[in-house]
Amino acid sequence: MTDSSAATDATTADRGRVHFIGVGGSGMSAVARLIAARGYSVSGSDRGESAYFRALRDAGMDVRVGHDPALVDGAVAVVISTAIRESNPELARAREAGIDVWHRSEALVRALEGQRIIAVAGTHGKTTTSAMVAHVLHHCGIDASYAVGARVFGIDGAVAGGYAGTAGIAVVEADESDGSFLRYDADVAILTNVEPDHLDFYGTVEAMEDAFARFAAAASTLVVCADDADALRIAQGSGHGADAVVTYGHAADADVVVSDGQMRRADTTFDAGLVMPGDHNRLNAAAAWIAAVQVGADPREAAEALATFAGTGRRYQLRGTVGDVNVIDDYAHHPTEVSAVLRGARESGVGRMVVLFQPALFSRTQAHSASFGRALSLTDADVVIAGVHGDREDPIEGVNSQLIADQTHPGEGSTVTVVEDLAEAAAVAAALVRPGDTVFTVGSGTVTLAADWILAALAPSASSDV
Repeated sequence: MTDSSAATDATTADRGRVHFIGVGGSGMSAVARLIAARGYSVSGSDRGESAYFRALRDAGMDVRVGHDPALVDGAVAVVISTAIRESNPELARAREAGIDVWHRSEALVRALEGQRIIAVAGTHGKTTTSAMVAHVLHHCGIDASYAVGARVFGIDGAVAGGYAGTAGIAVVEADESDGSFLRYDADVAILTNVEPDHLDFYGTVEAMEDAFARFAAAASTLVVCADDADALRIAQGSGHGADAVVTYGHAADADVVVSDGQMRRADTTFDAGLVMPGDHNRLNAAAAWIAAVQVGADPREAAEALATFAGTGRRYQLRGTVGDVNVIDDYAHHPTEVSAVLRGARESGVGRMVVLFQPALFSRTQAHSASFGRALSLTDADVVIAGVHGDREDPIEGVNSQLIADQTHPGEGSTVTVVEDLAEAAAVAAALVRPGDTVFTVGSGTVTLAADWILAALAPSASSDV
């Protein structure tokens, strides 16, 4: 297998240097690896170190902490994500100097030029499904490239979510949050589900659904979840003939029927056991299987590969164990995702839980506070809600984590507490842990740091059975 961490041919000097602002993010680091493999040299900056940042540095890329305008001088292009504001000094210098500025998705399209693309879109499940596709293809001997918004475990030569393969096939997690998923010319497109989200960008649900419709219509083959009414409606209006749409789900009339760890297509049944719990993951697995088979994977071998899928970073990831207490970290940041993760945990046999949830984005908190409250209305659990992680947004007056707490109805043996400061929230969560509990850190922001803080707080008491 090839290593995507550095330039692979002698044309680097001819292609020049591409500079990534915010290079330490999961998505940006993946694209940086693929751009490097395309024959560019890569530099980058971020406001702090992350595991992805350190992996790029260890791979020999010139990545630095802090934003300095001089870092873009001499670059042939500068890559940004939607999160980078125009006031960023490096972006401002690039604009002034007339340096090409590429959105992350544009850079990825350039990196994958000439390859058959499997693009995975949907409100939920994109990362896990994309990683499943990549894993299945590699298990079947297809050395596919991929760009996934998290580390994919179990693939040699891959540290972050980016890998440059040799098969001429690429798996892309297609992000709808800023409309950039419309840039991909997909041979196979997966649509996992459609729910209102990112309305800060789209403005209306209708505009968001229109973007999904255009994404679906542009693909040669569309794989869609028949259990999701909105996704199915979009697929049916995409203009594709019946032979270009493959459905999956629990319904008996789906092309691939999912039930009890098995998938059935036509008259053939395939076992599809998974390590990861939850019905949502069984559906994700079916979508991944269909896409992999569509580009040449053996159907039975592909189904067998799903049982060896080791997951991705921040998707039901076991971060550590102290005594008989497990700490699991998950990126769930929409009410449906939060509910699915916690429901899946219960289905897998997890008992009492301590859940530390950090809402992400003020606009999402404002729009979905009641749904978050329902998702966190648990029995036999202590729920701690940290302050809103604003990320790219400015605060909205009156929007805070208390909005969610006020609409949470704890069941028997449960409590709900709001602690604005994340470090303090982690300390409160750790203090609530009892022997045998499972701790969850949940959210798309900095809450992932709290998993390590909680493990450290529990460690001194391990000798006391916690």
